[in-house]
Amino acid sequence: MTSNNDIDDFFSSDRVSGREEAVELASTSYHEHLLDLDDPLLAGVRGMSYEEFTADRYQNQFLRELLDYWRGLYDEPFVGVTSDGQVREGVYRPAPAGAAGADPAPAAAEGLLALLTPEQRERMSYPMDAPEWRGWSNPEFVFFRNGLRIEDQSEAVAQAILGVIEASLSPEGYARAREAMDLNGYLGELVDLPTIMNNRSYWFSLFGTPSETEPWGWQLFGHHLALNFVSVGGRHVIAPQFIGAEPALSDGERPPIFDAREQLAIELAESLTPGQRASAIVYRSVLDPAMPEGRIHPADERHVAGAFRDNRVVPYEGIRASELDDAQWRLLRRIAEDFLLLLRSDQRELALADFDAQRSDTWFSWYGATDGSQPFYFRIQSPVILAELDHHAGVWLNNRLPARFHVHTTLRMPNGGDYGKALLALKR
Repeated sequence: MTSNNDIDDFFSSDRVSGREEAVELASTSYHEHLLDLDDPLLAGVRGMSYEEFTADRYQNQFLRELLDYWRGLYDEPFVGVTSDGQVREGVYRPAPAGAAGADPAPAAAEGLLALLTPEQRERMSYPMDAPEWRGWSNPEFVFFRNGLRIEDQSEAVAQAILGVIEASLSPEGYARAREAMDLNGYLGELVDLPTIMNNRSYWFSLFGTPSETEPWGWQLFGHHLALNFVSVGGRHVIAPQFIGAEPALSDGERPPIFDAREQLAIELAESLTPGQRASAIVYRSVLDPAMPEGRIHPADERHVAGAFRDNRVVPYEGIRASELDDAQWRLLRRIAEDFLLLLRSDQRELALADFDAQRSDTWFSWYGATDGSQPFYFRIQSPVILAELDHHAGVWLNNRLPARFHVHTTLRMPNGGDYGKALLALKR
C-alpha cells in the first residue's frame, strides 16, 4: 500500500477534502505524475488477469462497501434521473414519420450473431427489458459480467463487435469511442499493466432482436467508456453514456479527447457578465469547502450521473439558459451537441430539437475558475439532458488533487429517457 493514500490504495482523502486555497498543479503535464513502475501499487498487480485483479481489489473494505451500495441502487426499480423526484411526462417525441433513414446497424448485428457459437449467443443476448441494461460500470475491476469480453474473443468476433458499434454511431462519434478505448490501452502501456487495461478490455451485449422496425440495442462498457445504444421507432438513444480518460491530455502523443469541448465551455464561462457569474458559478473551486457534506464522492468526485445513478434526484443549479444572450445560448448548444456527437447526424438533430424545446428550463452550472487555469466541473441540465464534465484526482497517476489530464464525462436523458425507456413507453 502506498503511504500517501488513506481511503485505500487508489483513492486518497485529499480528493474529497475542502480547501480554501486554489486547486492548482505546478504543471499540466501528466508525465510528472507517473508512478515508478516498481511502485508497490503497480508492481503488486502486474501480470494479473482482469479477474485476478478484480479478486485482489475485492479484498478492500472501501470497495466492498461501494459495491454493496451499487448493488442496492441496481436493485431499485427504474425511475430515471429527475430534478425533484417527479418524472415529467411528454418531454420526448417519437421520430417524425419517414424520418428514419437506412440503418446499417441491424445487419451488422446479425453478422455478428452469425459468427457466434450457441453458447456465445446465449451469453451475449438479453431481452429488451432485461435488468442487465443497468449493470454497466466504469472501473477496471469487474462487477457485472454482462455479455462477452472483447479481449477474450477471436479476432473475427472482436472485429464484428466493433463493426456493430461503428454501424450504430456517427463517424466522428465512433472515432471518439475508439479514442477512449485506445487511451485506455495507452494508460495500460504507461503503467505496464496491459492485462488489466487495454483497448479491448470491454464487455459487449445485445438486447432484443436486431431490427430496422422493432426496438433493440446494445451495451458496451469497461474502463472509461460505457455506451448504451437503443433504437426505438426510428429514433436512437445513446444514454447513459460515460466517456473518460487518464491521461486525457497526452502531451502531443495522442489527441486530447475533450479539448474542443473544454475550450467551448471555457469560452462560455468567460463570457458571463458579473451578474450571470453570480448565478452560474456555484462553487469557486472543485474542492470548495462550502460544498455540503457528501457532494464529493471518493470514486465519482463531483459527477452525479455515473454508474448505478439511474434514479438520482439532481436539483437544478446555476444559471437558467433564458438568462443567457443568444451568443451564449449558441455556445451552450454547441457544447450539448458535442455530448451528443455519438448519434448519427440525423439522430443528433432530433435530440437537439428536444433540447431546443426546453431552452426556458435548461440550466448551466460551473465549479472553479473560468479561465482554464484550474480543474473545473460543469453541468448542462434540462428535462431532456444531463451532461457533465469533471476533472479528477489521479487513480493510476499520483496527483492527489484534481487535474485537467484526468477527465470524466457523463450523459443522461432524464425523466426516464435513459436506455430508451421513455420512447419505448410511447410505443406501448
